[in-house]
Amino acid sequence: MAAPDLLWECVKNQSCFIKKRKNFPTMTTEPGNLCGLNKFQYSGLASKQVLGLDAKKVGKKESIILTTRSKRSSRQYRPGAVLVTTGIKKGKKQGPEQLKKIIGSTWNRPELLETALKKYQKIKQSFKKRKVAKKAA
Repeated sequence: MAAPDLLWECVKNQSCFIKKRKNFPTMTTEPGNLCGLNKFQYSGLASKQVLGLDAKKVGKKESIILTTRSKRSSRQYRPGAVLVTTGIKKGKKQGPEQLKKIIGSTWNRPELLETALKKYQKIKQSFKKRKVAKKAA
């Protein structure tokens, strides 16, 4: 695999995932990008350690998906199998504990733990339905 710095120089301005708008930072929709910003720190394409947290809805079921890069060397050259998705629990205590366990102990990027926990809370909040206030006539 090529060096991450070289890959970043190739994809930072020319990627199909980049979304540019006036008076707004350059965003990206690449899988494995935690914040959606087009920066080397969060890149899922150029980095060896990938971390992404997304919401997934199938029918009425909503789930939180953690995306990481496979540790197997045989999968590194197969684009379809290089990213691994893991379901994260939605419980008040179980979800953050599972994230801390996966990111903090077994993964190489513990500096992104706080960002991942904030995004987890935002995704969980987005699953809650608004209560419609009834007006008295």
